[in-house]
Amino acid sequence: MRFTELNLLGVYVAPISVMLAMAWIVTIILRRVAARFGLLRHVWHPALFVLCIFIMVLSAITLTIGG
Repeated sequence: MRFTELNLLGVYVAPISVMLAMAWIVTIILRRVAARFGLLRHVWHPALFVLCIFIMVLSAITLTIGG
């Protein structure tokens, strides 16, 4: 699949911005689940951990759509 611009109501949007939004939503859900079960208390740097989770989710979405 080629990554081409998406036409959203007459505005062309880059596909990475849509993937970033999807990854952000998934990361918010995963962060709330981790906070609910107290997993973030056992991490050395919670913000860095959440950033790494975001990057992994974004990579997975990109590889799934592009592969």
